[in-house]
Amino acid sequence: MARHKKIQAPEEDEPGLDISSLIDVCFLLLIYFLVTTQIIKKEQELSTALPSTTPSETPPDLAPMLILLEANGNISIKNETGVIELLESDSDARKLPNLSARLDLHKSAADMSSSKALVQIKVDGDAVSQRVTDVLNSLAGAKITEITFTDLLDPEAN
Repeated sequence: MARHKKIQAPEEDEPGLDISSLIDVCFLLLIYFLVTTQIIKKEQELSTALPSTTPSETPPDLAPMLILLEANGNISIKNETGVIELLESDSDARKLPNLSARLDLHKSAADMSSSKALVQIKVDGDAVSQRVTDVLNSLAGAKITEITFTDLLDPEAN
């Protein structure tokens, strides 16, 4: 009888995967996205001075400008005659050219009368906070630092 020997195939190692090229591709993608990413414009420095708790003895020469920010994003001002005037109605616009022009006029009028440019802001409770930041950026662009947030539309009415 012939002996039959079973021949066993040599054990093959687990097939290996060379990941060095995968790491190179990951680093190239990382560098690509770092280079092509747009840097978001930093908000302007909002240096504001909070009002003191004691009322001043001398009233300001120039009446404060009242800015009204509504829930739908509309920005209005109450002018000297008491009429509310709509300035900005595009709630998606980040730059507010009409408001900035009015703030520049208010600042120059305050500088001419050698007084501080005072601004009051009344914000609706449902307004988007980004819109408030846009208004504050416009104030910082006009170099107005005396800002007060108010919840009264007409203080004399109460």
